[in-house]
Amino acid sequence: MRSLLLAAALSFAATHAFAQDVANGEDVFKKCRACHAIGAGAKNLVGPQLNGLVGRKSGSSEGFPYSEANKNSGVTWDKETFLKYIKDPKGFMPGNKMAFAGVKDEQDAADLFAYISQFNADGSKK
Repeated sequence: MRSLLLAAALSFAATHAFAQDVANGEDVFKKCRACHAIGAGAKNLVGPQLNGLVGRKSGSSEGFPYSEANKNSGVTWDKETFLKYIKDPKGFMPGNKMAFAGVKDEQDAADLFAYISQFNADGSKK
């Protein structure tokens, strides 16, 4: 019985913490909204739409005019790559067009990834 209660408590805490992370990630995404869209109906703006980012090859969002650096980077987006990129976009991928200083706070960056990664390529949530 004790093990069952502990497992239930840990499951609740993990689920609850994830929701808080996603909520913070949505708040952090406000810094990105000037250039990027995500969710149902998202379109390319100054930056590409970010639906379905995880597993997508860099420079491949249809209809967006990427820099040669981005198109030829060989990057496929996953958590590790995103966290390195978002901390210092120009340092991670010299020559890309993203004019953003980066998200320096590691927790904010991880929460931002949690928020972005919940969107499928069609803009629906997983």
